Amino acid sequence: MKIVLFDNLRRHWLEPFTKTKPVSALFMGMYTNLRRWEIYTGAPVFAMTTDWLQPGWPLPADASGLLYIDGAVLPDAQLVQAILQLHTGEALYSGEQLLAARSALCEYLLPLDCKHFSQRHTYPHPVKQLQYPWHIFQYNADLIRSDFHQSKGLASCRPAPSNRLTAAKNIIAGAGLRMEHCILNASDGPIVIGEHVTILEGTVIFGPCFIGDYSVVKAGTKIYGGSIGHHCTVGGELKNSIVMPYSNKAHDGYLGDAVVGEWCNLGAGTSNSNVRNDAADIMLPIDGKPVNAGLKCGLLMGDYTRCAINTSFNTATMAGVAGNIFGTGLTPRVLPDFTWGYTDRYHFDKAVEHISNWKRLKQQVLGEHEFRILDHLYRSGL
Repeated sequence: MKIVLFDNLRRHWLEPFTKTKPVSALFMGMYTNLRRWEIYTGAPVFAMTTDWLQPGWPLPADASGLLYIDGAVLPDAQLVQAILQLHTGEALYSGEQLLAARSALCEYLLPLDCKHFSQRHTYPHPVKQLQYPWHIFQYNADLIRSDFHQSKGLASCRPAPSNRLTAAKNIIAGAGLRMEHCILNASDGPIVIGEHVTILEGTVIFGPCFIGDYSVVKAGTKIYGGSIGHHCTVGGELKNSIVMPYSNKAHDGYLGDAVVGEWCNLGAGTSNSNVRNDAADIMLPIDGKPVNAGLKCGLLMGDYTRCAINTSFNTATMAGVAGNIFGTGLTPRVLPDFTWGYTDRYHFDKAVEHISNWKRLKQQVLGEHEFRILDHLYRSGL
């Protein structure tokens, strides 16, 4: 059995994060949804997405007998069981939304359509699905809990006795951990630390929290839940936020109810607001219409974007891909792709040069596929 996680027609609602990767490749909880479905099903899982992204996400050569699943749907044991029971030509719906289908055709189908399937079933239970970018941090705590319980054979080493642990049974760490004189409290959810992580003295971490392989947590950092991807550096105060792989928030400043994409860097002293001063609901534009994001929403920053020291991000700022953000006062609420300062446009060649420089700092290079994505986004923004 091969599983294909497809991007539905509302994938653009999750921008800026889906401008550079499929929905199923977004990091949250402890994994991407690609990895999460692999763990639940034990099957190889692939991503099917829009044309400018697909070359970076190869599909199997044989398209026969595929099980298609909406890549924005978050799995649980009950839903997985219902999907795996589908026979060839059958589809599973939640209301009018297609959740999954087992194809009888020997070709890839996008978008999927009910006409391709002979029998339709209705799933009678609630389904959790990523629809808007703020769902990434709103669903994160529950995902860490479920990922922790679903995962099998997580490596664990014992933290040094100088650390203070509460609910130690919910704290696991991989090989190569360096951590002394820190406080970890997993009473409200697990704390999972990857391999070769460095957590410097005086750090306080509350669960649920995940810290990926080879990441560094600076001295005196305060983490109130959230997920840190692999090869990140974080410091200061973070609350219920996701920092995706290879990104840095290395210094003092506050990041709350926020999502920072891959290959981003927040300058020293950068902070975001996550609550309006009038405590009203936060409205964000999706498809040109205001959508209620709830009472708390901080920075939503796309991949490859950086900001200067002491940047002050307004409540629910949406920063696009490959920006270089600097200026005085609170930032505008919307910063398009390739923003230079607050209002100008980055020159493409300079943007690529600077991204390449940042990647070299972590012994990586800008690949041809990444370049083509950036080129597409730059041209489409003209």
